[in-house]
Amino acid sequence: MHTAQFQCIKCQHAHPLTDIVYNCSLCGGLLEVVHPQTTFTAHTPEAWKQRFESRQGGTPGPDGSGVWRYREWVLPEATDDDIVTLGEGASALTRAHILSDRYGIDLLVKQCGHTLTGSFKDLGMTVLVSQVNRMRRLGHDIRTVICASTGDTSAALAAFGAAAKIPTVVLLPKGKISAAQLVQPLSHGARVIAIDTDFDGCMAHVQRLANEPGIYLANSKNSLRIEGQKTVAFEICQGLGWEIPDWVAIPGGNLGNVSALVRGFENLRDAGIIDRLPRVICAQAAQADPLFRSYQKNFASLEKITAQPTQASAIRIGDPVSFPRAITALKKANGTVSSITEQQLTDMAIEADATGLYLCPHTAVAMAAVLQHRKADIITAGERVVVVSTAHGLKFTEFKQATASNTVPGATHVHRHTLVDVSDVYDRVREAVLTTI
Repeated sequence: MHTAQFQCIKCQHAHPLTDIVYNCSLCGGLLEVVHPQTTFTAHTPEAWKQRFESRQGGTPGPDGSGVWRYREWVLPEATDDDIVTLGEGASALTRAHILSDRYGIDLLVKQCGHTLTGSFKDLGMTVLVSQVNRMRRLGHDIRTVICASTGDTSAALAAFGAAAKIPTVVLLPKGKISAAQLVQPLSHGARVIAIDTDFDGCMAHVQRLANEPGIYLANSKNSLRIEGQKTVAFEICQGLGWEIPDWVAIPGGNLGNVSALVRGFENLRDAGIIDRLPRVICAQAAQADPLFRSYQKNFASLEKITAQPTQASAIRIGDPVSFPRAITALKKANGTVSSITEQQLTDMAIEADATGLYLCPHTAVAMAAVLQHRKADIITAGERVVVVSTAHGLKFTEFKQATASNTVPGATHVHRHTLVDVSDVYDRVREAVLTTI
């Protein structure tokens, strides 16, 4: 068996995955999960493909999970009894044919919001909670798992914690998440604490609380989450017949997702399945874009900002924990960073929804970045581009209602489709129907 371990991104000091540690004990640097090269060369590329393809999504148990289908590359020491799965991953890769024709590219959407809690956070949380489950079985004193969240992380932690019978606590910024996101952790039995601050303030409390005995940190600072989220890259590649796109666009807030995405493509390259990495766009809301500001200065050191209100509430983060990981990942992938206004994300959501998609505001940020790159001819005609949809649009009904009523703060638009209210008289109904034909 090939053993993975935590390794510092600065000094390479290592810790076992069973250690309760979030920063390097020597230099304080961020940790990442590292697998030995022999993990990926244990089989030929063709043998790996056959193994992964034999595990069919939608079936009960770990093999039906879009994460645990790749278990040898994720958490190889986890047994079936350790694994807590809710059928995460194995999501659709949808060709956006109307937008493809309109932009002159081959545009696809990886529907990571089509999962139990409605966001890609399930992919990382299944790994973290499974490892906690394993550590508790081995005798570690973990009484509760905690996270700060702008909504999606809290739902994922609460759901997987409930499935594992592990108590969970979530800290949320008061009044800054959607109603759908608030009700999810409550439904799953988490202790939900709303604090009169923003995400960064909640995260500061969580990092202090994680030093208390028996409390385990579940935010993406814990790189176990990255191991699950990197499987998005595996699924994209497998969905394209083991080829890679030219570009992948993903929204960025706390920035664990972009580093996970690149890590996944690196693993595929290490196994000899692909020979290069796709280029990556990390898209931020202009109201919360510290990575973009760094990118403009040739990836200068992080300058923390106070994130301002944005419809893309899950990425309203001014002090991203995974900033160093993201910089490294984007450099490896020859990546770019975009800053998208409220007007741009709103226009993009309306345009995409009119073609049959139903974008959450964060995915609209990533899609708008693709359009921005296409107009600048950075993405050239005919290139294949995958947009990672991070959450289901149904989690953001307030945003959709605001687009329909032209009340999105910071955006002005004309929504072409509104409710038509008529009396219960056939002639009135007929008139309302025929005016659309």
